[in-house]
Amino acid sequence: MLQRLNIRDFVLVDRLELDFRPGFGTLTGETGAGKSILVDALAFVLGERADAGLLRAGAEKAEVGAEFDIAALPELKAWLADNDFAAEDDLLLRRLLDAGGRSRAYINGSSATLQQLRQAAEWLVDIHGQHAHQSLLRGEAQRQLVDAHAGHLELVRQVAEAWRAWREARESLERAAAGGEALAREREQLEWQVRELDTLAFAADEWEGLNQEHKRLAHAASLLDGAQFSLGLLAEGEGACEEQVRTVASRLDGLAEFDPALGEVAQLVQSAQAELAEAVSALRRYADRVDLDPARLSEVERRLEAVVGCARKFRVSPEELPVLLQTWIARLAELGEAADLVKLEQRVEAARQQYDKLAGKLSKARAKAAKALSDEVSQSMQELALGGGRFEIALVPVDGGNAHGLETVEFRIAGLAGSEARSLAKVASGGELSRISLAIQVVTSRQASVPTLIFDEVDVGIGGGVAEVVGRLLHRLGRERQVLCVTHLPQVAARADWQWQVAKFREGEIIKSRVTMLDNDGRVEEVARMLGGVEITATTRQHARELLAQR
Repeated sequence: MLQRLNIRDFVLVDRLELDFRPGFGTLTGETGAGKSILVDALAFVLGERADAGLLRAGAEKAEVGAEFDIAALPELKAWLADNDFAAEDDLLLRRLLDAGGRSRAYINGSSATLQQLRQAAEWLVDIHGQHAHQSLLRGEAQRQLVDAHAGHLELVRQVAEAWRAWREARESLERAAAGGEALAREREQLEWQVRELDTLAFAADEWEGLNQEHKRLAHAASLLDGAQFSLGLLAEGEGACEEQVRTVASRLDGLAEFDPALGEVAQLVQSAQAELAEAVSALRRYADRVDLDPARLSEVERRLEAVVGCARKFRVSPEELPVLLQTWIARLAELGEAADLVKLEQRVEAARQQYDKLAGKLSKARAKAAKALSDEVSQSMQELALGGGRFEIALVPVDGGNAHGLETVEFRIAGLAGSEARSLAKVASGGELSRISLAIQVVTSRQASVPTLIFDEVDVGIGGGVAEVVGRLLHRLGRERQVLCVTHLPQVAARADWQWQVAKFREGEIIKSRVTMLDNDGRVEEVARMLGGVEITATTRQHARELLAQR
């Protein structure tokens, strides 16, 4: 549930903090007072597009924060945890907008993207705008409403994926049938390239080893000469170091008997003697291993030349040759499949069957949902002075199907202008369309899972007794959800559990909006104003009290 909305420097609002209540609430005020600004502010913090025009005149930045109680929304809490946001019972959304049109968003104090704001909003609020009835004239919007209301959006996604897979399989078959000669030439070229690299048999880890071996073989004479020279100085030549160190160690060890201070030095020399002996042993082993092998050197050089030449031919580095070979092999496999028209035809058929299976399942689900939604909206229409009218959702077959399934969705009305069901756009007048739209929104909202519903002047074009029915419908909906309705109808406002009044005032040269929570007396005055206009009489006030007493 929406608990609090904080607005700063947004359009006509300088600073405003609103505490929301459960049940059905209304937002009223004179035309132009800024009633819809609050809805715009909420839409802004929920991730809607924004520009610098939303800043209050003279302000450097706008800021909107919304606090929600999400204790009863475990799926949202799980989503918050999965996205590294604090997942507690209270949720704070915050968004800032600067004069350059750039915005920043935060979820529970952590930086967030607009996409993440929108994802969170899907669990929190549904906003029904005053122009919702216009979108109902579009077939795409009608289809989306039915699918969302029925809760089979995952099936809709699967159908779209199956359609794309079927289309891609058909395109592959068409390319193979039309470009057989070009594919054959490409396959022939790849085959000799693969043969050449196969013959080279160059492994990914071979390059470094070859270079190391070549370096060692090319300098074998210098390596052997250096090892023998070192052995001569250390152990094998006249006056070799090893013998002299041994003599020093023996002499110091004997002297340490007379002066213990030399004992530590003697031990150090003995240590050096041991390490020197180990080095001499290692040098002898190395000298025995080093071979002057011109034949092997030539062999390694030929191998290096072959690898470098092949890499130069195919314009890659030597290390990339094994990867290139695997790429060519994979492409050859693709071309082999492409050349196999029978196999491609089988793939097309399999993709078509999968699409038909999923699309058929979606059609059945749509038919069931369309029947139930048609009955519910028709029943609601009777309450909205559309007696005799019948709402129908027609599923019109599409030849061959498309990414959205095997049919289009069309909203139709019967009984308003003749008995035959005709397209909603061709039958309903403006006032009728508003009432039908409201009936659809109330029915679909009743099945929605979001806890907060916002209706922004959806009662445009409605009046009289119908307005009372609208008020009752929204009040009934408020028993199950938190409902806020921006309205100009006193009959709707009087049915609310709580009511805000929006007023515009001038402060110096600046025009601002303020919102007041109305008590009982304030509601009488506001509903009377909505009933009677500028001059409020005792009779008008009495009428207002009677309306308020009905809730």
